[in-house]
Amino acid sequence: MQSRFTILFERNTPRWMIFFIDLGICFFSLVLAYLLRFNFSIPPIEIKAFPIVFSVILGVRALSFYSSKTFKGIVKYTGTKDAQRIFIVLSLGSLFFVLFNLFMYHIVNRTYPIPFSIVIIEYLATTFLMISLRIMFKALYFEIKNPSRGKSQVIIFGAGESGIITKRTLDRDAGSKYKVVAFIDDDLRKKNRKLEGVTIHAADKLETFLQSGVIAQVILSLQQIQPSRKQEIVELCLKYNTRILNVPPVSHWINGELSFKQIKKVKIEELLERDPILLNEANIRKQLFGKVVLITGAAGSIGSEIARQVIRFKPKLLVLLDQAETPLYELELEVLDTLKPGDFEIVIGDVRVKERMENLFKTFKPQVIFHAAAYKHVPMMENNPSESILTNVLGTRIVADLANAYRADEFVLVSTDKAVNPTSIMGASKRIAEIYVQALNKVSATKFITTRFGNVLGSSGSVIRRFHQQIENGGPLTVTHKEITRFFMTIPEACQLVLEAGAMGKGGEIFIFDMGKPVKIVDLARKMIQLSGLTLDKDIAIVYTGLRPGEKLFEELLNNNENVTPTHHSQIMIARVREYDYAVISAEIAELVLLFDKQDNTVIVSKMKQIVPEYKSNNSVYEKLD
Repeated sequence: MQSRFTILFERNTPRWMIFFIDLGICFFSLVLAYLLRFNFSIPPIEIKAFPIVFSVILGVRALSFYSSKTFKGIVKYTGTKDAQRIFIVLSLGSLFFVLFNLFMYHIVNRTYPIPFSIVIIEYLATTFLMISLRIMFKALYFEIKNPSRGKSQVIIFGAGESGIITKRTLDRDAGSKYKVVAFIDDDLRKKNRKLEGVTIHAADKLETFLQSGVIAQVILSLQQIQPSRKQEIVELCLKYNTRILNVPPVSHWINGELSFKQIKKVKIEELLERDPILLNEANIRKQLFGKVVLITGAAGSIGSEIARQVIRFKPKLLVLLDQAETPLYELELEVLDTLKPGDFEIVIGDVRVKERMENLFKTFKPQVIFHAAAYKHVPMMENNPSESILTNVLGTRIVADLANAYRADEFVLVSTDKAVNPTSIMGASKRIAEIYVQALNKVSATKFITTRFGNVLGSSGSVIRRFHQQIENGGPLTVTHKEITRFFMTIPEACQLVLEAGAMGKGGEIFIFDMGKPVKIVDLARKMIQLSGLTLDKDIAIVYTGLRPGEKLFEELLNNNENVTPTHHSQIMIARVREYDYAVISAEIAELVLLFDKQDNTVIVSKMKQIVPEYKSNNSVYEKLD
C-alpha cells in the first residue's frame, strides 16, 4: 500500500497554491534582504517605506508570474526550461525595479524608494529559492516514488552532451528505475571529473565494473563512434552477460528531446557495420544530375534503397518499376515526402514482358538504368528453374536490349556473390545475366556495368530477419550448418557502392565490393540471443537443420580463375573474368529461354551448366548432371 506521502506527491499541487507560494517566497526574500542589508536592525525610516516598497515589488512579481504562467508548470517534473523561464521573469522584474528607482530619483523627488542593495539581494534570494525548492521537491518525489536502493545500476558510455541528456532522461523518467553509477569515456582528459555528481572513468575501467556483476545495463550515448569501437564495447558487455542499450542519433529525437522509450537495445546489424564509405559525390552527381533514371525491382530492399540514394543527386525524372503492387505503393508514399509527383513515376510492370518494357522505354527514354529486379532465394529457385531463367536471364536481356536500342548512357546490373562458382540455379542464372550484359557491352554504345556483392543486412529473406522472428516466437533459431559462413553488408552501404561503381565504370566491368570478413551464422545467432537478453540453451535453443538445396557452406566473391584489378576506391575492385562473344552467348541464351515452354527442369539445368561450365550443383537433385 502506498504511504500517505506517496499519495500526496502523486497529486498535482493546485496552480493557485503554487502562485501564492511563489509570492510567499518573494515576501520572505524581501524581508531577508532588508535584514541582511541593515544587519538585522532595520531603521524606522526604512520600515516606514515598507508599504510602498512591498506593494511595488510584490505587485510587479505577481503580475509577472501571472502573465508568464510560471505557476502552471508541474513542480515534480521541473526541468531546464522551467528554470530558464523563472530566471528570465525574475530578471526582467528586477530590471523594472532599477528603472523605477532611476525614474523616481531623476524625475520625481531625488530619492531611491528601493535601495539597490535590496533589489539585488531580493533578486538573488528569490531566484535561488524558487528554482531550488522546485528541484528539491522533484528530487524528493522521485526518491519516494522510486527509491535509489531499488534501482538498477547503469553505466553511461559517453560523457559528452549526449551522455548528460541521457542521464537527465533517466532521472526524470520515474518508470526507468535506473541509477547512473558511472560515466565511461575514451577521452582521458575527462578522467576522474564529475558530471552531474557522477564520476567519469577511463574506458579501461569498464571491464572492472562489469566484473562486479552489479551493473544491469550499459547505455551507449555517443553520437560519433567508429563501428569497430562500438563492436569492442558490445563484445565486452556480452562477455559478462550485461545488457547494452543504444541512444539514437539526435536527428531521431522527438522535437529535439530524448525520450526514455527511444533508448533501445543494440541491434545485430550495428555490430556488422563498418567505417563509413567515402564516396566521390561529384562523380556520382555528374552521372545522375538532370538525368532520367530507371530502377527495376524498385520496391525491393536493394531497389528502394538505390532510389533513396539517387534522389539525393536530383535526377530529372526517377522511374520506379516493380511488379509487386503493395510494396511499390508504400515506396510511392515514401518518395512523396521528398519529391513532387512530376519528378518521379511509379510503373507497375514485369521485366519479362517485352511489350510493357518497350512502352516504358519509349515513354520515358531512361538514360541511366539500375537493374535490381531478380529472383534471389536459392531454395525457391532450386525448385523452380524455369522461373529463374525467365526473370533473371530473359528479364535482364529484355531490359539490357532496350537500353541498347534506346541508346541509354548506362546500364548497371545488380548481381550477387552466388554467381561465383555457382552451386545453385539462382547463382547460375545471375552468372548468365552477367555474361550477357558484359558481352552486349562490346557491341553497344551504352555502358554496361555489373556490380557483385554478398548478403545485405535487413533485406527481405535475410537470415537476420528470420532470426528476429524466431526469437520473438520463443525459438528455436534454425541454422543450416555449424560451419556455414556468409559475407554481410548493410543495404545503404551496398547501394552507395553500386552508385560509386556505376559512376566510375567505363563499360564491361564486373565490380566486386570489399565485403569485409565472413561471419559464422551460428555466431550471429548466439549474439542475437544475447542482445535480446536471453540465455542460449536456457531461454532459447539453436537447431541445425542441414544445408538447403543449392546452398554453399562458404560464399565467394571471385571465381578461382579470376583475379582483380584495384580501383581508386579501396572498397571496389574489378574482376578480370573470362569474356564471351556476343553472338555466341546471345544464341545460347535464346536456346535456354525457349526451353521454358517445355517445363523440363532437367533439360533447363543441363543447358545452364553448358553455358556456365563452373556451375556445379551442391546438395541438389541436379548433382547427377555434373
